[in-house]
Amino acid sequence: MSVTSRIDAGTVRPVAESSWTPHDTTWVLGLFATAIGAGTLFLPINAGLGGIWPLLVMALLAFPMTYLAHRGLIRFILSSKKPGSDITEVVGEHFGPLAGKLITLLYFFTILPILLLYGVGLTNTVESFMVHQLGVAPWPRAILSFILTAGLIAVVACSEKMVVRVMGWLVYPFIFVLMGLALFLVPEWNGAVLQGVPTAGKFSVTLWLSIPVLVFSFNHSPVISRFAVAQQQQYGKQAVAKADRIEKYAALLMVVVVMFFVFSCVFALSPADLSAAKEQNISILSYIGNKFQNPWAAVIAPLVAFVAMSKSFLGHYLGAREGLNGFIAQQMQSRNKSANVKLINRGSMLFMFLTIWGVATINPSILGMIESLCGPIIAALLFLMPMYAIRKVPAMRKYADSPSNVLVTFIGAVAMSAIFYSLISH
Repeated sequence: MSVTSRIDAGTVRPVAESSWTPHDTTWVLGLFATAIGAGTLFLPINAGLGGIWPLLVMALLAFPMTYLAHRGLIRFILSSKKPGSDITEVVGEHFGPLAGKLITLLYFFTILPILLLYGVGLTNTVESFMVHQLGVAPWPRAILSFILTAGLIAVVACSEKMVVRVMGWLVYPFIFVLMGLALFLVPEWNGAVLQGVPTAGKFSVTLWLSIPVLVFSFNHSPVISRFAVAQQQQYGKQAVAKADRIEKYAALLMVVVVMFFVFSCVFALSPADLSAAKEQNISILSYIGNKFQNPWAAVIAPLVAFVAMSKSFLGHYLGAREGLNGFIAQQMQSRNKSANVKLINRGSMLFMFLTIWGVATINPSILGMIESLCGPIIAALLFLMPMYAIRKVPAMRKYADSPSNVLVTFIGAVAMSAIFYSLISH
Protein backbone atom coordinates (compact mmCIF):
# COMPACT_ATOMS: atom_id res chain seq x y z
CA MET A 1 0.00 0.00 0.00
CA SER A 2 2.99 2.30 0.12
CA VAL A 3 3.09 5.16 -2.34
CA THR A 4 6.48 5.43 -3.99
CA SER A 5 5.90 8.66 -5.86
CA ARG A 6 6.73 11.86 -4.03
CA ILE A 7 6.05 15.46 -4.84
CA ASP A 8 8.67 17.39 -6.71
CA ALA A 9 8.07 21.01 -5.78
CA GLY A 10 9.42 22.11 -9.12
CA THR A 11 6.70 20.29 -11.04
CA VAL A 12 3.72 21.73 -9.16
CA ARG A 13 2.15 24.36 -11.36
CA PRO A 14 0.26 27.19 -9.62
CA VAL A 15 -3.42 27.02 -10.52
CA ALA A 16 -6.10 29.49 -9.50
CA GLU A 17 -8.31 27.90 -6.86
CA SER A 18 -11.43 28.87 -8.81
CA SER A 19 -10.24 27.38 -12.13
CA TRP A 20 -11.33 23.97 -13.40
CA THR A 21 -8.95 21.75 -15.34
CA PRO A 22 -9.17 18.50 -17.38
CA HIS A 23 -7.31 16.86 -14.46
CA ASP A 24 -10.25 17.73 -12.19
CA THR A 25 -12.80 16.34 -14.66
CA THR A 26 -10.82 13.10 -14.96
CA TRP A 27 -10.88 12.63 -11.20
CA VAL A 28 -14.60 13.44 -10.90
CA LEU A 29 -15.27 10.63 -13.37
CA GLY A 30 -12.76 8.35 -11.62
CA LEU A 31 -14.36 8.80 -8.19
CA PHE A 32 -17.80 8.41 -9.74
CA ALA A 33 -16.78 5.19 -11.51
CA THR A 34 -15.30 3.75 -8.30
CA ALA A 35 -18.50 4.35 -6.32
CA ILE A 36 -21.01 3.26 -8.95
CA GLY A 37 -20.78 -0.50 -8.98
CA ALA A 38 -22.56 -3.61 -7.88
CA GLY A 39 -23.67 -2.07 -4.57
CA THR A 40 -26.02 0.13 -6.58
CA LEU A 41 -27.90 -2.98 -7.72
CA PHE A 42 -29.04 -3.84 -4.18
CA LEU A 43 -29.83 -0.33 -2.90
CA PRO A 44 -33.33 -0.06 -4.49
CA ILE A 45 -34.48 -3.24 -2.72
CA ASN A 46 -33.63 -2.04 0.77
CA ALA A 47 -34.41 1.61 0.06
CA GLY A 48 -37.89 0.93 -1.27
CA LEU A 49 -39.08 -1.76 1.14
CA GLY A 50 -40.14 0.74 3.79
CA GLY A 51 -42.14 2.94 1.44
CA ILE A 52 -41.64 6.45 0.16
CA TRP A 53 -40.88 8.26 3.43
CA PRO A 54 -37.65 6.48 4.42
CA LEU A 55 -36.61 6.70 0.77
CA LEU A 56 -37.07 10.49 0.73
CA VAL A 57 -35.01 10.84 3.92
CA MET A 58 -32.28 8.70 2.37
CA ALA A 59 -32.32 10.87 -0.75
CA LEU A 60 -31.81 13.95 1.42
CA LEU A 61 -29.00 12.33 3.41
CA ALA A 62 -27.13 10.80 0.48
CA PHE A 63 -25.20 13.86 -0.72
CA PRO A 64 -24.08 15.41 2.60
CA MET A 65 -23.28 11.95 3.99
CA THR A 66 -21.17 10.94 0.97
CA TYR A 67 -19.41 14.26 0.47
CA LEU A 68 -18.63 15.10 4.11
CA ALA A 69 -17.37 11.61 5.03
CA HIS A 70 -15.02 11.33 2.06
CA ARG A 71 -13.89 14.93 2.53
CA GLY A 72 -12.88 14.04 6.10
CA LEU A 73 -10.79 11.10 4.89
CA ILE A 74 -9.15 13.27 2.21
CA ARG A 75 -8.22 15.90 4.79
CA PHE A 76 -6.83 13.21 7.10
CA ILE A 77 -4.55 11.84 4.36
CA LEU A 78 -3.39 15.35 3.39
CA SER A 79 -2.57 16.20 7.04
CA SER A 80 0.74 14.30 6.86
CA LYS A 81 4.03 16.15 7.26
CA LYS A 82 5.44 13.85 4.57
CA PRO A 83 3.85 14.73 1.21
CA GLY A 84 2.75 11.74 -0.84
CA SER A 85 1.99 9.47 2.14
CA ASP A 86 -0.86 6.99 1.72
CA ILE A 87 -3.47 6.26 4.39
CA THR A 88 -1.52 3.53 6.22
CA GLU A 89 1.56 5.75 6.38
CA VAL A 90 -0.51 8.69 7.69
CA VAL A 91 -2.10 6.49 10.37
CA GLY A 92 1.36 5.26 11.38
CA GLU A 93 2.62 8.86 11.55
CA HIS A 94 -0.26 10.13 13.71
CA PHE A 95 -1.11 7.09 15.83
CA GLY A 96 2.03 4.88 15.74
CA PRO A 97 3.19 1.76 13.82
CA LEU A 98 0.77 -0.59 15.61
CA ALA A 99 -2.18 1.51 14.42
CA GLY A 100 -0.72 1.38 10.89
CA LYS A 101 -0.81 -2.42 11.03
CA LEU A 102 -4.35 -2.40 12.41
CA ILE A 103 -5.54 -0.12 9.61
CA THR A 104 -3.96 -2.48 7.05
CA LEU A 105 -5.89 -5.33 8.67
CA LEU A 106 -9.07 -3.21 8.79
CA TYR A 107 -8.70 -2.52 5.06
CA PHE A 108 -8.65 -6.26 4.46
CA PHE A 109 -11.74 -6.81 6.62
CA THR A 110 -13.46 -3.90 4.87
CA ILE A 111 -13.00 -5.62 1.51
CA LEU A 112 -13.39 -9.31 2.42
CA PRO A 113 -17.14 -9.15 3.25
CA ILE A 114 -17.72 -7.35 -0.06
CA LEU A 115 -15.94 -10.19 -1.88
CA LEU A 116 -18.13 -12.70 -0.06
CA LEU A 117 -21.21 -10.67 -1.04
CA TYR A 118 -20.22 -10.73 -4.71
CA GLY A 119 -19.53 -14.47 -4.55
CA VAL A 120 -23.12 -14.99 -3.36
CA GLY A 121 -24.56 -12.44 -5.79
CA LEU A 122 -22.80 -13.85 -8.85
CA THR A 123 -23.92 -17.39 -8.04
CA ASN A 124 -27.52 -16.24 -7.55
CA THR A 125 -27.48 -14.15 -10.74
CA VAL A 126 -26.27 -17.07 -12.88
CA GLU A 127 -28.67 -19.49 -11.15
CA SER A 128 -31.62 -17.13 -11.75
CA PHE A 129 -30.56 -16.63 -15.40
CA MET A 130 -30.44 -20.40 -15.98
CA VAL A 131 -33.94 -20.85 -14.54
CA HIS A 132 -35.79 -17.82 -15.95
CA GLN A 133 -34.01 -16.95 -19.20
CA LEU A 134 -32.52 -20.27 -20.34
CA GLY A 135 -35.27 -22.48 -18.91
CA VAL A 136 -32.87 -25.10 -17.61
CA ALA A 137 -32.42 -26.67 -14.19
CA PRO A 138 -29.61 -24.98 -12.25
CA TRP A 139 -26.48 -26.94 -11.39
CA PRO A 140 -25.87 -27.96 -7.76
CA ARG A 141 -24.99 -24.78 -5.90
CA ALA A 142 -21.61 -26.03 -4.62
CA ILE A 143 -20.49 -26.84 -8.18
CA LEU A 144 -21.80 -23.59 -9.69
CA SER A 145 -20.19 -21.41 -7.02
CA PHE A 146 -16.93 -23.39 -7.32
CA ILE A 147 -16.75 -22.80 -11.10
CA LEU A 148 -17.58 -19.08 -10.85
CA THR A 149 -15.20 -18.36 -7.96
CA ALA A 150 -12.34 -20.41 -9.45
CA GLY A 151 -12.88 -18.83 -12.87
CA LEU A 152 -12.71 -15.26 -11.61
CA ILE A 153 -9.65 -15.88 -9.42
CA ALA A 154 -7.98 -17.65 -12.36
CA VAL A 155 -8.54 -14.51 -14.48
CA VAL A 156 -6.68 -12.44 -11.88
CA ALA A 157 -3.88 -15.03 -11.63
CA CYS A 158 -3.37 -15.03 -15.41
CA SER A 159 -3.16 -11.29 -16.04
CA GLU A 160 -3.61 -8.58 -13.41
CA LYS A 161 -2.87 -5.82 -15.92
CA MET A 162 -5.63 -7.06 -18.21
CA VAL A 163 -8.06 -7.15 -15.26
CA VAL A 164 -7.42 -3.49 -14.46
CA ARG A 165 -7.73 -2.54 -18.13
CA VAL A 166 -10.97 -4.47 -18.65
CA MET A 167 -12.47 -2.99 -15.45
CA GLY A 168 -11.80 0.47 -16.86
CA TRP A 169 -13.54 -0.45 -20.12
CA LEU A 170 -16.61 -1.82 -18.34
CA VAL A 171 -17.30 1.12 -16.02
CA TYR A 172 -18.83 3.54 -18.50
CA PRO A 173 -20.98 1.07 -20.49
CA PHE A 174 -22.32 -0.10 -17.12
CA ILE A 175 -23.33 3.44 -16.14
CA PHE A 176 -24.87 4.03 -19.59
CA VAL A 177 -26.95 0.83 -19.40
CA LEU A 178 -27.94 1.59 -15.80
CA MET A 179 -29.38 4.95 -16.85
CA GLY A 180 -31.00 3.33 -19.90
CA LEU A 181 -32.77 0.80 -17.66
CA ALA A 182 -33.91 3.59 -15.32
CA LEU A 183 -35.49 5.40 -18.30
CA PHE A 184 -36.92 2.11 -19.63
CA LEU A 185 -38.78 1.69 -16.32
CA VAL A 186 -40.41 5.15 -16.40
CA PRO A 187 -43.54 3.98 -18.33
CA GLU A 188 -43.98 1.28 -15.67
CA TRP A 189 -44.14 3.77 -12.78
CA ASN A 190 -47.10 3.32 -10.45
CA GLY A 191 -48.24 4.59 -7.08
CA ALA A 192 -47.83 1.36 -5.11
CA VAL A 193 -44.93 2.71 -3.06
CA LEU A 194 -47.02 5.77 -2.04
CA GLN A 195 -49.73 3.69 -0.41
CA GLY A 196 -49.76 3.51 3.36
CA VAL A 197 -47.84 5.43 5.98
CA PRO A 198 -45.39 3.36 8.07
CA THR A 199 -45.55 3.43 11.85
CA ALA A 200 -42.87 5.40 13.66
CA GLY A 201 -41.21 2.14 14.73
CA LYS A 202 -41.14 0.63 11.24
CA PHE A 203 -39.96 3.93 9.75
CA SER A 204 -37.08 4.14 12.26
CA VAL A 205 -35.94 0.53 11.79
CA THR A 206 -36.15 0.77 7.98
CA LEU A 207 -34.10 3.97 7.96
CA TRP A 208 -31.63 2.54 10.49
CA LEU A 209 -30.93 -0.57 8.44
CA SER A 210 -30.84 1.43 5.19
CA ILE A 211 -27.98 3.66 6.37
CA PRO A 212 -25.29 0.91 6.06
CA VAL A 213 -26.61 0.05 2.58
CA LEU A 214 -26.42 3.74 1.65
CA VAL A 215 -22.85 3.94 3.01
CA PHE A 216 -21.88 0.85 1.00
CA SER A 217 -23.53 2.02 -2.23
CA PHE A 218 -21.75 5.40 -2.35
CA ASN A 219 -18.43 4.26 -0.90
CA HIS A 220 -15.34 5.16 -2.93
CA SER A 221 -12.84 5.19 -0.04
CA PRO A 222 -10.51 2.58 -1.66
CA VAL A 223 -9.39 5.19 -4.21
CA ILE A 224 -9.33 8.21 -1.86
CA SER A 225 -5.72 7.70 -0.76
CA ARG A 226 -4.50 7.69 -4.38
CA PHE A 227 -6.80 10.63 -5.19
CA ALA A 228 -5.46 12.77 -2.33
CA VAL A 229 -1.84 12.12 -3.30
CA ALA A 230 -2.62 12.97 -6.94
CA GLN A 231 -4.03 16.37 -5.90
CA GLN A 232 -0.94 17.01 -3.79
CA GLN A 233 1.27 16.28 -6.77
CA GLN A 234 -0.84 18.47 -9.06
CA TYR A 235 -1.67 21.43 -6.80
CA GLY A 236 0.77 21.46 -3.90
CA LYS A 237 -0.51 23.72 -1.09
CA GLN A 238 -3.88 24.14 -2.82
CA ALA A 239 -4.48 20.37 -2.68
CA VAL A 240 -7.03 20.43 0.17
CA ALA A 241 -9.25 23.09 -1.44
CA LYS A 242 -9.05 21.52 -4.90
CA ALA A 243 -9.68 18.00 -3.58
CA ASP A 244 -12.72 19.26 -1.61
CA ARG A 245 -14.15 20.79 -4.77
CA ILE A 246 -13.56 17.73 -6.96
CA GLU A 247 -15.09 15.46 -4.29
CA LYS A 248 -18.14 17.72 -4.05
CA TYR A 249 -18.92 17.49 -7.78
CA ALA A 250 -18.20 13.74 -7.86
CA ALA A 251 -20.53 13.11 -4.90
CA LEU A 252 -23.26 15.24 -6.49
CA LEU A 253 -22.98 13.36 -9.80
CA MET A 254 -23.11 9.91 -8.19
CA VAL A 255 -26.04 10.80 -5.92
CA VAL A 256 -28.11 12.18 -8.81
CA VAL A 257 -27.46 9.14 -11.03
CA VAL A 258 -27.92 6.48 -8.34
CA MET A 259 -30.98 8.03 -6.70
CA PHE A 260 -32.68 8.43 -10.10
CA PHE A 261 -32.07 4.72 -10.72
CA VAL A 262 -33.35 3.87 -7.23
CA PHE A 263 -36.52 5.97 -7.55
CA SER A 264 -37.20 4.56 -11.02
CA CYS A 265 -36.93 0.98 -9.73
CA VAL A 266 -39.03 1.67 -6.64
CA PHE A 267 -41.81 3.42 -8.58
CA ALA A 268 -41.88 0.67 -11.23
CA LEU A 269 -42.08 -2.17 -8.69
CA SER A 270 -44.44 -2.79 -5.80
CA PRO A 271 -43.32 -3.40 -2.19
CA ALA A 272 -44.26 -7.05 -2.80
CA ASP A 273 -41.85 -7.16 -5.75
CA LEU A 274 -39.05 -5.71 -3.64
CA SER A 275 -39.75 -8.23 -0.87
CA ALA A 276 -39.62 -11.03 -3.45
CA ALA A 277 -36.26 -9.77 -4.75
CA LYS A 278 -34.90 -9.73 -1.20
CA GLU A 279 -36.31 -13.20 -0.52
CA GLN A 280 -34.76 -14.57 -3.73
CA ASN A 281 -31.44 -12.93 -2.72
CA ILE A 282 -30.89 -11.48 -6.22
CA SER A 283 -30.03 -7.99 -7.50
CA ILE A 284 -32.71 -5.59 -8.67
CA LEU A 285 -31.57 -6.07 -12.29
CA SER A 286 -32.05 -9.84 -12.16
CA TYR A 287 -35.54 -9.30 -10.73
CA ILE A 288 -36.41 -6.74 -13.42
CA GLY A 289 -35.21 -9.17 -16.10
CA ASN A 290 -37.47 -11.89 -14.68
CA LYS A 291 -40.54 -9.70 -14.14
CA PHE A 292 -41.02 -7.62 -17.29
CA GLN A 293 -42.07 -9.43 -20.45
CA ASN A 294 -39.51 -7.67 -22.60
CA PRO A 295 -36.84 -9.74 -24.42
CA TRP A 296 -34.34 -6.89 -24.22
CA ALA A 297 -34.73 -6.39 -20.48
CA ALA A 298 -34.92 -10.14 -19.82
CA VAL A 299 -31.43 -10.69 -21.26
CA ILE A 300 -29.64 -7.36 -20.81
CA ALA A 301 -30.56 -6.73 -17.15
CA PRO A 302 -29.13 -10.00 -15.74
CA LEU A 303 -26.06 -9.75 -17.99
CA VAL A 304 -25.39 -6.20 -16.77
CA ALA A 305 -25.75 -7.43 -13.18
CA PHE A 306 -23.26 -10.24 -13.89
CA VAL A 307 -20.75 -7.87 -15.54
CA ALA A 308 -21.12 -5.31 -12.71
CA MET A 309 -20.55 -7.87 -9.97
CA SER A 310 -17.68 -9.53 -11.86
CA LYS A 311 -16.01 -6.12 -12.32
CA SER A 312 -16.42 -5.32 -8.64
CA PHE A 313 -15.29 -8.80 -7.59
CA LEU A 314 -12.04 -8.57 -9.56
CA GLY A 315 -11.24 -5.08 -8.29
CA HIS A 316 -11.98 -5.91 -4.67
CA TYR A 317 -10.07 -9.21 -4.91
CA LEU A 318 -6.91 -7.33 -5.90
CA GLY A 319 -7.38 -4.96 -2.97
CA ALA A 320 -8.13 -7.74 -0.47
CA ARG A 321 -5.11 -9.77 -1.57
CA GLU A 322 -2.87 -6.72 -1.32
CA GLY A 323 -4.15 -5.98 2.18
CA LEU A 324 -3.78 -9.56 3.43
CA ASN A 325 -0.35 -9.99 1.82
CA GLY A 326 0.79 -6.68 3.30
CA PHE A 327 -0.37 -7.60 6.80
CA ILE A 328 1.31 -11.03 6.66
CA ALA A 329 4.54 -9.46 5.36
CA GLN A 330 4.45 -6.83 8.14
CA GLN A 331 4.03 -9.54 10.78
CA MET A 332 6.91 -11.60 9.39
CA GLN A 333 9.19 -8.57 9.15
CA SER A 334 8.42 -7.62 12.76
CA ARG A 335 9.67 -11.12 13.72
CA ASN A 336 12.81 -10.65 11.58
CA LYS A 337 11.70 -13.32 9.12
CA SER A 338 12.03 -12.98 5.36
CA ALA A 339 8.73 -12.83 3.48
CA ASN A 340 8.38 -15.28 0.59
CA VAL A 341 6.12 -13.24 -1.69
CA LYS A 342 5.10 -16.15 -3.93
CA LEU A 343 4.24 -18.39 -0.98
CA ILE A 344 2.26 -15.63 0.76
CA ASN A 345 0.41 -14.90 -2.48
CA ARG A 346 -0.56 -18.55 -2.98
CA GLY A 347 -1.68 -18.88 0.64
CA SER A 348 -3.82 -15.72 0.38
CA MET A 349 -5.36 -16.96 -2.88
CA LEU A 350 -6.24 -20.35 -1.38
CA PHE A 351 -7.68 -18.79 1.79
CA MET A 352 -9.88 -16.35 -0.13
CA PHE A 353 -11.00 -18.97 -2.66
CA LEU A 354 -12.13 -21.39 0.05
CA THR A 355 -13.84 -18.62 2.05
CA ILE A 356 -15.69 -17.13 -0.95
CA TRP A 357 -16.70 -20.56 -2.28
CA GLY A 358 -17.95 -21.68 1.13
CA VAL A 359 -20.05 -18.56 1.73
CA ALA A 360 -21.42 -18.58 -1.86
CA THR A 361 -22.51 -22.20 -1.33
CA ILE A 362 -24.21 -21.41 1.99
CA ASN A 363 -26.05 -18.44 0.37
CA PRO A 364 -26.56 -15.99 3.26
CA SER A 365 -28.70 -12.87 2.75
CA ILE A 366 -26.82 -10.30 0.65
CA LEU A 367 -28.64 -7.35 2.17
CA GLY A 368 -28.07 -8.86 5.60
CA MET A 369 -24.32 -8.94 4.90
CA ILE A 370 -24.36 -5.30 3.78
CA GLU A 371 -26.35 -4.23 6.85
CA SER A 372 -24.31 -6.16 9.42
CA LEU A 373 -20.79 -6.35 7.92
CA CYS A 374 -19.90 -4.24 4.86
CA GLY A 375 -21.61 -0.96 5.79
CA PRO A 376 -20.55 -0.89 9.46
CA ILE A 377 -16.89 -1.75 8.78
CA ILE A 378 -16.67 0.88 6.01
CA ALA A 379 -18.27 3.40 8.40
CA ALA A 380 -15.54 2.78 11.01
CA LEU A 381 -12.80 3.65 8.54
CA LEU A 382 -14.55 6.32 6.48
CA PHE A 383 -16.72 8.17 9.04
CA LEU A 384 -15.32 7.66 12.53
CA MET A 385 -11.53 7.50 12.11
CA PRO A 386 -11.20 10.98 10.50
CA MET A 387 -13.53 12.46 13.14
CA TYR A 388 -11.38 10.91 15.88
CA ALA A 389 -8.28 12.34 14.21
CA ILE A 390 -9.82 15.83 14.23
CA ARG A 391 -9.86 15.67 18.05
CA LYS A 392 -6.48 13.98 18.54
CA VAL A 393 -4.16 15.14 15.74
CA PRO A 394 -2.81 18.73 15.96
CA ALA A 395 -2.73 19.11 12.15
CA MET A 396 -6.46 18.27 12.01
CA ARG A 397 -7.71 20.48 14.86
CA LYS A 398 -8.40 23.40 12.51
CA TYR A 399 -11.44 21.41 11.32
CA ALA A 400 -12.77 20.78 14.85
CA ASP A 401 -15.39 23.56 14.90
CA SER A 402 -17.26 22.47 11.77
CA PRO A 403 -20.93 21.59 12.50
CA SER A 404 -20.75 18.91 9.78
CA ASN A 405 -18.57 16.80 12.11
CA VAL A 406 -21.65 16.05 14.20
CA LEU A 407 -23.56 14.67 11.18
CA VAL A 408 -20.61 12.52 10.01
CA THR A 409 -20.08 11.09 13.50
CA PHE A 410 -23.80 10.41 13.95
CA ILE A 411 -24.17 8.64 10.57
CA GLY A 412 -21.04 6.58 11.27
CA ALA A 413 -22.34 5.55 14.68
CA VAL A 414 -25.75 4.63 13.23
CA ALA A 415 -24.15 2.53 10.49
CA MET A 416 -21.96 0.69 12.99
CA SER A 417 -24.85 0.09 15.38
CA ALA A 418 -26.51 -2.07 12.74
CA ILE A 419 -24.09 -4.81 13.82
CA PHE A 420 -25.77 -4.88 17.25
CA TYR A 421 -29.25 -4.92 15.71
CA SER A 422 -28.22 -7.95 13.66
CA LEU A 423 -26.98 -9.74 16.79
CA ILE A 424 -30.10 -8.84 18.81
CA SER A 425 -32.56 -9.80 16.05
CA HIS A 426 -30.96 -13.24 15.74
